[in-house]
Amino acid sequence: MRTQRQVVDFSLRRRALLREVHSGRVGTYEVCDASPYLKSAAKFHGEPTEELCPVCRRENLTHVHYIYGDELRQSSGQARRLAELPVLAMTLSEFHVYVVEVCRACGWNHLVEQYLLGRDGLAAGSDDGERPSRLRGGAVE
Repeated sequence: MRTQRQVVDFSLRRRALLREVHSGRVGTYEVCDASPYLKSAAKFHGEPTEELCPVCRRENLTHVHYIYGDELRQSSGQARRLAELPVLAMTLSEFHVYVVEVCRACGWNHLVEQYLLGRDGLAAGSDDGERPSRLRGGAVE
C-alpha cells in the first residue's frame, strides 16, 4: 500500500518462540491460546494464507488485521479485511494496523506485523519535505 510506513516485523520473535516450543521448553498450551473472539475474527474477517500452522501442521494460518486510531472512534480495535484497508487509508489521516496470524484448529496466534496507514503517509513521499497542496475543483490551493 502506498501509505504504509513504520513497519515492524515480528518474525525473529516468532522464530525464537517456535524454537522454544519445538525444544519442549515452552508448552503448546502456552502458545495455542487464541480467544474465541480472535478465532471468530479469523473466520469472518481473516485472510487465508498458504502457510501451515507451525505448531499443529493441520491447517493453514489465517491473517487477521486489527485497526486502531483516534479517527476510527467506535471502530477502533475492530478486525477488517485486507481489501478494506486501502479505502480507509485514503479516508483517514493515520491509523495503526496489527496483523495477527491464527490457526483456527489449535489456537496458535502470534503478532506478525505492525504498521501505520493513512493520508499523512502521502506527504512523507514528497521530495522537498513539504506537504502537497490540496486540490479543490481542479485548482491547487
